[in-house]
Amino acid sequence: MDSTLADALVQRLAEWGVDTVFGIPGDQANGIMEALRKARTRVRFVHVRHEEVGALAAVGYAKFTGRLGVCLATAGPGAAHLLNGIIDALCDRVPLLAITGSVHHDLTGLETLQGVSSEKMFDHFTLYNERVMGPAHVQVAVDAACRRALHARGPVHLTVPNDFQSLPMSAGKGSEQNVPGHSRPAHFAPLRVPEQGLLERAAEVLASRRRIVILAGTGARGAGAELSEVADVLGAPVIKALLGKDVFPDEHPLCIGGTGHIATVPSKLAMDEADGLLIVGSTMPFLNWYPKPGQAACVQIDDKPERIGMRTPVDVGLAGDARATLRALLPHLKRNPDRSFLARAQERMQRWWQFVEHQGTRRSSPMKPQVVAWELSGLLADDAIVTGDAGSVAYWINRCIRLREGQRFSLSGTNCTMGSGLSYAIGAQCAFPDRQVVAFVGDGAAAMVLGDLATLRQHALPVKIVVLRNNSVVLERWEQLSFLGHKEFGNELSPLDYCKAAEACGIAAVRIDDAARCRDALAEALGRAEPVLVECVVDPNEPALETPLVGHHAENYGKALEKGTAEAPQIVRALLESLKDEQRFIPEAIDAPTAELIGKLERMRS
Repeated sequence: MDSTLADALVQRLAEWGVDTVFGIPGDQANGIMEALRKARTRVRFVHVRHEEVGALAAVGYAKFTGRLGVCLATAGPGAAHLLNGIIDALCDRVPLLAITGSVHHDLTGLETLQGVSSEKMFDHFTLYNERVMGPAHVQVAVDAACRRALHARGPVHLTVPNDFQSLPMSAGKGSEQNVPGHSRPAHFAPLRVPEQGLLERAAEVLASRRRIVILAGTGARGAGAELSEVADVLGAPVIKALLGKDVFPDEHPLCIGGTGHIATVPSKLAMDEADGLLIVGSTMPFLNWYPKPGQAACVQIDDKPERIGMRTPVDVGLAGDARATLRALLPHLKRNPDRSFLARAQERMQRWWQFVEHQGTRRSSPMKPQVVAWELSGLLADDAIVTGDAGSVAYWINRCIRLREGQRFSLSGTNCTMGSGLSYAIGAQCAFPDRQVVAFVGDGAAAMVLGDLATLRQHALPVKIVVLRNNSVVLERWEQLSFLGHKEFGNELSPLDYCKAAEACGIAAVRIDDAARCRDALAEALGRAEPVLVECVVDPNEPALETPLVGHHAENYGKALEKGTAEAPQIVRALLESLKDEQRFIPEAIDAPTAELIGKLERMRS
């Protein structure tokens, strides 16, 4: 039997190295589904419960493999549900191919069932966005889409009309201008290194500085050894954007943790005191966590020249691959003889880890979320893949989980969408069936994607889902209080038994509500060779605080609490305890407004 257009599409994907497609069947994509059925020994179809999860799973797959992620949906609502994953890939610069079915070609624009144009819907968010126009077009269209996604690191989209999907390949005679065989499935990634003159200028700029900080992001992946070497020469502590948390081990003596709203105290203070900044593969978006404009000379390395200078003034931009550029820069660097700035940052980091350990080993009731993160950190396999989610859980991941060499981590970065934790974990476990995959999420995010617990069961994916249950979208509470000084409102979640929900989906579950048994219960769950949900009941009033507090946030907390926000006595007690702990271990983090807030909280408590 003659192969169809859809067969050729799936075959071409396989030639591009695609081995997994995430999605949901639908009547406008059933020709493609038939092609996937016939090719099921080469290309796996992972049937999710929501197209958004499928798109985000494909993003997770791409992030952890470096390969192309692929998702599939039908027309109309199915395509619309892919959009959040497409935006996620655009924001985090991840190669993603979204394939949609569309209505019969001669019904386009006629307001037929599910006749919404996915091309128009996706046009603003994709780097390549085309309709497959027939058998002679399908292979070259797939090639163009895959090549663009991999080269530009972003989302692309192909849609195929329903009736075209089942056309025999022999039925489509191409134009004379479309020479058969002119395109092949191949991508050649460039390895760019800046010219010597720029490297010399960068070295000169850095040689004139004594308090240099390195900010590393996801673009520094694979350059850990070079980062360590450069940091040692410059006497520079290494700070990581959250998406770059796994590019440099947390336990490395030169690492002083993350930045942005979830920063460690040592990283924030180092940025405030720096006179030099070397950015490697990062455009971390939180501008208040960079040195002030004019404070520090800056050299930035990025393989996307258009991103250099995006967040902070840059003196020398080095457009190139992070690893190759650092390697080329090293011979030009002079060793910084003044190690006092680095030593101060390292000493603060020692005290930071004492602070984190103190918070993570408390045995109070309700259990603190830091306890779960601290215990989980010590139990992770050496090659574990951890996925996170939007919300307060990102604070505890960045601060409490000490990633080691060989462990991987990601979450939705600039898009910061809830629901990415479980979705990414599905993609990661499909890509690496023999590795430990742990999704660490909050209950608000978990509730959005509960149906896809059944996906874990259906496809025998032994993901461990650790859910912090506090019956609230708790980060929004703290942002309402601190960003604006408002009473908190609208953040409560009606109680949901996540264990019963998991069991209803056919997977095992365990509940932890006692800090004393947290480690043992987590260890038992992680040791099982099946998907397991771990529901951790934690204190809803534990503050997700910036450390140190910035701007007017200390003042705003006081204003909100004076207005009488909900559960104010419990919030006062928890906020005071956290700030006093910080004051005990890292007193230099407590500025005058924060000291004033502590005094106000003490008066409120009494």
